[in-house]
Amino acid sequence: MNRRRRRSLLWLAGLAVGTGASIALTRAAIARDRRRADPESTERLAELPPEDLGPVVSFDGTLLAVRAAGDPSAPSVVFSHGFSLDMTTWHYQWKEFSERYRCVLFDHRGHGESGPAVDSDYSLQAMGEDLLAVLDAAVGEGPAVLVGHSMGGMAILAMAERHPEEFGSRIAGVVFADTAAAEVLRGALGGVTARLHALISAPKRAQRVQRFLRAGESDLAYAIARLTNFGPQATPSVIEHVARISGRAPLEVWADGLVAIMEMDLRHAIEHVRVPSLVIVGDVDRVTPPASALALKNALPDAEMVVLKGAGHLAMMECHQQFDRVVGRFVDSVFDRTAARSRRAGRGG
Repeated sequence: MNRRRRRSLLWLAGLAVGTGASIALTRAAIARDRRRADPESTERLAELPPEDLGPVVSFDGTLLAVRAAGDPSAPSVVFSHGFSLDMTTWHYQWKEFSERYRCVLFDHRGHGESGPAVDSDYSLQAMGEDLLAVLDAAVGEGPAVLVGHSMGGMAILAMAERHPEEFGSRIAGVVFADTAAAEVLRGALGGVTARLHALISAPKRAQRVQRFLRAGESDLAYAIARLTNFGPQATPSVIEHVARISGRAPLEVWADGLVAIMEMDLRHAIEHVRVPSLVIVGDVDRVTPPASALALKNALPDAEMVVLKGAGHLAMMECHQQFDRVVGRFVDSVFDRTAARSRRAGRGG
């Protein structure tokens, strides 16, 4: 491969994951980074929750992979993952929280083990309907806390737009992790937004990038994941896992799904999330930076915000211990209040 073609593919691949950051790491530097001490090297990051609840059929016939762990009689925590990823990005959370709660995880349409979207509908509104289908199939009457990362949090807002009655009934609380309600990627991309549109509207070029990422160019995939999704604390095994699952995402997810996220504006839906909410974000998140998280927090009716130092866009993996402490306290408090209201209502009856 000549140098000009390689530079072009490097730029396209970096742009395809949502950033205009240059690929500055040399192969030697990448190799050194991958050889760093890795306390998580033996962690089974691809492990799935033990119970298979799928396939769940969404509103349009799309088949969703759904899995669960924990006591079925306990309150539910439902996890909604980010763009081009899958449910395994919640590895540390379902392992931690399933000891006291029912953890329900699913792959969004076209992602992971879920089927492709019927009629190629990768809109956030369709993903919001997918979330509702999962709630109906796996949670029932609740109560439940929703935890959404990036696109997964946007899907929660899309559900709130169409089904506001769910918030305050079976949905008792929401966690928005590294999420924004509008103008996603614009800050990270700067003046190259039009070039990204050109890329994802040209399938042949996008296919070339995808083949390049999958054709054994693991150093490139690692570098992209490192620069775009993580802060300094991420371990090599976590970075490699994210690069691997992101590279497996179908081309239509990259093309149609990324356009939907770039054009998304769900600020009008925020007011419907009338339950306690937690906004959590990494201070070096380049995709949905703290300023976006603050705007979301300020617009929510009842919200608190926590910034995790040293964390990037996948704070729940990179800083999972801190993330779990913060989210665990919030979830505990939500369910404690829900139980107290139920007791009062029972006495009143």
